[in-house]
Amino acid sequence: MGMRDSFRGILPKKDQDPGSESKKMKEELPPAVRAGPPGASPSRSLPPGEAAPKKPGLWGILKGEKPYSVDLSPGEIGRFAREQVEISRKLERHRSQRSGWRRVLKHPVKVLLEKPLNILILTLPLAVIFFLVGTAVVIRDYGMSVLFTTTLVDDIVIISILVAIVPVAIMDFRENRRMKNLEEALPNFFRDLAGMNDSGMTLPNAIHLVAQGEYSTLTPFIRRLDNEMSWNTTFIEAIQRFRTRLGTPLSDRSIDLIAKASKAGGDVSEVLRAAARDTYEVLALRSERKNNMLIYVIIVLISFMVFVFVIVILVSTFLSTMATAGSAASAAGAGAASFIGNVDLFFYTRLFSHAAMIQGIFSGLVAGQMGEARVIAGLKYSAIMLTIAWLVFRFMV
Repeated sequence: MGMRDSFRGILPKKDQDPGSESKKMKEELPPAVRAGPPGASPSRSLPPGEAAPKKPGLWGILKGEKPYSVDLSPGEIGRFAREQVEISRKLERHRSQRSGWRRVLKHPVKVLLEKPLNILILTLPLAVIFFLVGTAVVIRDYGMSVLFTTTLVDDIVIISILVAIVPVAIMDFRENRRMKNLEEALPNFFRDLAGMNDSGMTLPNAIHLVAQGEYSTLTPFIRRLDNEMSWNTTFIEAIQRFRTRLGTPLSDRSIDLIAKASKAGGDVSEVLRAAARDTYEVLALRSERKNNMLIYVIIVLISFMVFVFVIVILVSTFLSTMATAGSAASAAGAGAASFIGNVDLFFYTRLFSHAAMIQGIFSGLVAGQMGEARVIAGLKYSAIMLTIAWLVFRFMV
């Protein structure tokens, strides 16, 4: 007796059919378990010679293989169509809520702070309400004559204008400073990214390494770009989202060039260097233009101050003397009274104050256009000069 015969009684016997054990286990199960869960459809019998369809599995789906076909009943097809219609309706409702007045009502603070001019949605109605309520209260207390004999209504108008334009000026100054800081950090970001790409790194790895650095206010945007690319987002799609989030004219120009070059399959490193040089030159030209135009902004401000000073001297000396002389001549009954006449000092003072305030508003807009090439940038100058003119004629004349 050999060694194989000695272990023959100990080792388990090998089944000839690989599925015999599974069949035996299935036969030992109760009939209810073998039948499957209630409502389960029995397996379809395949025609002779037809192989069962092969499931692609997870790896096959990732590679793009089509899954096996499934026969649906008319009821299931109708239910699937209704679900698709409901999903489309919800998407349309969501899109409608992201635009128009629905978005304003749903996210009021976000909409108001999104753009400087959006704050007018709040400040303009407040200014109108303040003017109407203030004028009504003054007329109720002092009568209609208050419109022509006092400057109370002028004060209400000035405060209403300041309520409307000061928040816009502050928001525009804040947004302009944010955009300036972002654009000043772009050349260094493009240059560092090009250098790391030249060293052999892929763009996702280069962006991940650059995101560890410090680029002022641009750093959070770079880190979000790195997070998106870590989730296997394509470089073109991620950089386009990066451009949308920045939202500056210079970044739109540079990043759009980079995205098109990457899509065309060009040398991204050279394009990044070209974008860095272009951004740096644009910033240098913009700074030079601002320095050259600063003298004209100063001239506008000085001319306004000279205008106000001349009017104050004219009202306080010449017009007051003419009014006193006219009153004395009228009281004496002299013939000069008909020549000098009665000079209404209040009327002329109010007229000149209105002229100075209008001059201040429009001089500020001109200064903004000349200094920063944007009319809205002049609102801060307009608010300052309007306040100066109002205070001078309200408390010094």
